[in-house]
Amino acid sequence: MAKEPRVVAELGRPETAEETAVRKAANSKAYRDSQNFRNLVVALLATLAIVLVIFFAVPRGEPAPRPTIDPAQVAAEAGSQFPTVIVPAVPEDLGWTVNQAQFEGAEWHIVYLPADQSFLRFAQGFGADETWAAQVLGGSAPTDELVIGDITWQVYEVDPGENGNVTYALGTQAGPDHILLYGSSTPEKTAEAAEIVAPDVRALMEESE
Repeated sequence: MAKEPRVVAELGRPETAEETAVRKAANSKAYRDSQNFRNLVVALLATLAIVLVIFFAVPRGEPAPRPTIDPAQVAAEAGSQFPTVIVPAVPEDLGWTVNQAQFEGAEWHIVYLPADQSFLRFAQGFGADETWAAQVLGGSAPTDELVIGDITWQVYEVDPGENGNVTYALGTQAGPDHILLYGSSTPEKTAEAAEIVAPDVRALMEESE
């Protein structure tokens, strides 16, 4: 016995063959669309999972701290190559760090980084004089004098655009050598360094008398 056509509630009558075909096509399309969306979601989740695995698998941590530079040790390694090497006794409570300590020809340099984003270089020119200081400072000439720690220092106002961001310097003759304190630090911090190194400068003066 032939099956009676299904009555569609919305139509109030059985579907025609054409209406049935249209309905099935619409259902197929809706199914395919849902499958595509689901596949997209699955793909995104899979990608996210891979990213998370890589993220957590890569070892991380704090960068290795820079090795501590000990100027006294670097100076000692020079042995007897230079008669007297000054190593300023910078108090630890100042919070200054040493960025560099090295010999360059007949010069000894220590670069300090105070806790204010500036830099201050201590330089000892062996057998040097004020001419050497002018060369180091790009031809700058002294503009004034200051007495700090019973030592007379020549003051240099330096053009930072022509001298590697150096803005200020203090220099003095220490027996056969010349001492320079220069960098981007304030005059106050530079004077503080001059006060620290003054006893060594006096000792070097006395040795040469």
